[in-house]
Formats: sequence, structure tokens, C-alpha cells
Amino acid sequence: MRNMRGILVALILGGVGLVVTAAPKIVWLSTQLQPLPEAEWVRTQLLPAFTAETGISVEFIGSEYAPFADRVLAEYKAGVGFVALLGGLYGDYAPLMEAIADVGWVLQDIQALQDRTFIPAFLELAVEKGVQFTIPWMQATYLLVVNKKALKYLPEGANVWSLSYDDLLAWGKNIYEATGERMIGIPAGPGGLLHRLIHGYLYPSFTGCQIVKFDSPEAVKMWEYVKELWNYINPASTLWSWMDEPLLAEEVWVAWDHTVRVARAFKERPDDFIAVPAPAGPKGRGIITVLAGLSIPKVSPDPEAAAKLIEYLTRPATQVKVLEGVGWFPVVKEAAEAVPPGPLAILAAGVTAQAAAPDVIVSFIPPGLGVRAGEAWGVFRDTFVQIVIEGRPIKEVLLKYGQILREIYLDTMAPYGPPGC
Repeated sequence: MRNMRGILVALILGGVGLVVTAAPKIVWLSTQLQPLPEAEWVRTQLLPAFTAETGISVEFIGSEYAPFADRVLAEYKAGVGFVALLGGLYGDYAPLMEAIADVGWVLQDIQALQDRTFIPAFLELAVEKGVQFTIPWMQATYLLVVNKKALKYLPEGANVWSLSYDDLLAWGKNIYEATGERMIGIPAGPGGLLHRLIHGYLYPSFTGCQIVKFDSPEAVKMWEYVKELWNYINPASTLWSWMDEPLLAEEVWVAWDHTVRVARAFKERPDDFIAVPAPAGPKGRGIITVLAGLSIPKVSPDPEAAAKLIEYLTRPATQVKVLEGVGWFPVVKEAAEAVPPGPLAILAAGVTAQAAAPDVIVSFIPPGLGVRAGEAWGVFRDTFVQIVIEGRPIKEVLLKYGQILREIYLDTMAPYGPPGC
């Protein structure tokens, strides 16, 4: 058994030797679910069932990233560990690889159970230089929300569950020609997430990269497409930060946004909407996933107990419980099918279908930009405004903002993040 620490106390009573073994206890340190309400939910709603089943007590500690990283590295360098299990975004582990154990054996044990199917793209991203550094835990993302009224205008041969950007353009045109209304919506308002749509969805789909090909010939073609699509996007999109209200007001029938920002539409009118994968472009189906994983430190005091907790947290039933409790979506396909009917089930079906698409290109929000992150995201928003709204020459705008973006990356030495090209 891997480093199992049991505390054995020998009591001699009446000449008879009695050996008592203390119940095992492990520490789980996580950058995720750290806000007080979420952390309390983990302690009172999520972990008690695990303890009842295994006899293993878990101390859950939510942490900001800096102290999280400091503790992991300090324990590794000291050669003595107190933290048994780690929870964090995939990107959280990048600077900590020397201190993270290969958890391939845990994955093999879980897969041998044959009761859950991890999304393949998430497993691929969990391997670095041949080392399985984490196991998928939970995800958040952005996708398309469709009012069922729009379905009858789908272009011939198009499948709403595997749309291309050409399909989306033809769909918007069909709706406009039938109704006279521009019924596609995007969150291009001051507090909207337009920049995420551009760098994490459009750019990977059309160029294969988030950053590197910002002003490439492929990017020029992409922006030509966006200009054409704008003819069918509701111009009030420049005022909208969240797409739930425009969807409920039926100012749009097809909208892209973060799951949190469209959830109200499903809660209030679950029979009227479906959630479907974002479209695919010439290079594939670019999506952003905020992806969390479970890892074991090399100096974990109890890898076996940590592995048992990983197995518990990735069960379909537990994944559904996390979705219902704190709103993070499953990373195993069976969990989406197990969500009770209702708004969450509709969203979960779309999230899982998007992540499991065979042509998916998973993007992470690029890390490491620090205080210049807002400036970098502003590049994408300003590029949109100047090309699409103001009609300035595409190549001229891309060259201008491409230089700014490169300077930001040179200054910060930040990694590009997948797909980095």
C-alpha cells in the first residue's frame, strides 16, 4: 500500500493485547470551490458520503493560487507532504510539474470500472511530456442557445448539434429573409464576453490558434466572414452584456454566451430553448473550456486514499451532484445522461455534446498576462469594433493590433495557452 499512514495504539487490558487503528484523514487543497458558500457545500454536502463509504475523513482547504502553489512546492522541496490531493485548473499545475505525481495508475484503475467515459479531449490535455499530471474533474464553458422557433429555418442538410459557421450564416440569413429580423445575438456590450468568442472560438476555428495567427491570411478570411455574419446579428448586441434577457425577450433566437449568463433563460422557460455546441470552422470546432483537474503531489502522505477520493469525485452521480450544488458541469459523458429533467439537463446536454465533438479544438483562457490581461482582451474587442462596426480595412486593423498583442506577450513572457500552435 502506497505510504499508508495508520496510527496504531496498543492498549493492554487485563493481559490481552488490543490494537486500535485510528480512522485515516487526508487533506484536499483546492483553488476551486474556495468561496465560502461553495467550500461549505463541499464539506457538508459532498464529502460526508465519501467518508461514510470509505471511513476516510477529508479536510477540504480552499486556497488562492499563490499560497496553493507555494505550499505544493514547499512540501515537495522539504520531502515531507501533508496535502494528499490537489484540485485546480489545468493551467494551475503548469508551474508545479516537478512536484506533481503521475496519476496514470489512478486513471487505469478508474477506467477498469467501466462505469464512466471521460471526454477524450480532456484526457489528452491532462498529459504533459508523457506524464498524466491530472484527471479531469469539472468544467465550465460557453455555447449556443437556440429558441426552438428558429429550428424550422435551419438550412437544408444542417444538423443543429454539429453546425458549421457556414450553417450559422445561412441560418441567420434564412431567418432574416422570412421575418425581416436579425435574430442572432452576441454579448458585445461593455460587460460582455465578446473577446472570449473571438480569441477562443473564432480564431481556433478559422486559424487553428488563439494568438499566434492573429493577423494571418486565415484571420483575414475569418474577419470577412464575421463582417458578413453581422448582417444577421441584432445590432443591439453592442448593448448586451448577458444574453439571457435578449433570449427571454425574443430579441434574438440564437445566442452565444457563457453558461452562467444564459442559465436564467432555461430556468424560466425550459421548454422553449435548447443548448447546442458552438459552430465549427475550417480548422475545427474551437471552444473555451474552464477545466479543473485532480492531482496528487509526489510527496502525498496517502496516495491510495487520494485515489479513492478521485474515484468518488468522478463518478457520474457525484458529477451530477456537483452540477446541482455549485453549477460546474460534468467531464464524464454518463453524468450528462443522469441529470434529472429540467434546465440543468438541457444545458448539460449541450455542454457535453460540445466537449465530446470529434472535431473539437479545446482552448484555455491564456494565462500569465497579469496586469496586461485587460489590455490584451481589449485588442480583440477593438479589432471587432474597427472592422465590423466601423468598416475599416481588415488587413490594416490586424497589422496594427497584431503588433500590440505581440508586444504584450513579449513584455509578459506569457505562454499562449492551447491551442498555442
